[in-house]
Amino acid sequence: MQKLLLCFLIVISLPSAFSQRDMSKQAFVFPKESGNSYVSLTAQLRKPLTAFTVCLQAYTDLTRDYSLFSYATKKQNNEILLFKGQKGAYSVSVGGADVFFKLPERSPAPMHFCVTWESHSGITELWVDGKPMVRKSLKKGYNVETDASIILGQEQDSFGGGFDKGQSFVGDIGDVNMWDFVLSPDEINNVYQGSIFSPNVIDWQKLKYKAYGEVFIKPQLWS
Repeated sequence: MQKLLLCFLIVISLPSAFSQRDMSKQAFVFPKESGNSYVSLTAQLRKPLTAFTVCLQAYTDLTRDYSLFSYATKKQNNEILLFKGQKGAYSVSVGGADVFFKLPERSPAPMHFCVTWESHSGITELWVDGKPMVRKSLKKGYNVETDASIILGQEQDSFGGGFDKGQSFVGDIGDVNMWDFVLSPDEINNVYQGSIFSPNVIDWQKLKYKAYGEVFIKPQLWS
């Protein structure tokens, strides 16, 4: 009995694990520039990725550089990265290589992004508010590793860290979903309109996450 009680006390005294929550109609709010505020996500991955689609909503008025989605491995900091540079340029990184997409400058408003990539052709797409940018090619024949640290709110310059306050995200991020295949154009447009196609890597409706620093969960402003 004493051993059982001791085991119970040890279990309840462990640090809090990742939470799982239905985040439908909710968003993570990063209210100010910070070097230590971020959200870490847990993905369902069993084998290296030969294709993927990542979709998310973001709302910010930042004019400087910032990270939207950072997926790092111990071998490669920018295994997958969606990053906003200056003057409307967005970069997509796979395996440390980058391609760039130019968007016209516009007034702050919620924006929906989908990134797709497939290994056998290297074809990389960025969709913004349901509209495709010009296709690019990136890391043909590459496999994305699965032992990943997935971060919202910061760019990783090392596995799970190496944050730069000047590249932190300020604003709202939500509807983060990821698949281990490339969604069709019709499916991407349906996701933009609010439909979900059973995400099998990251599921916003069954999100496993842990928040650090000043991060809040609030109703989405774009619902």
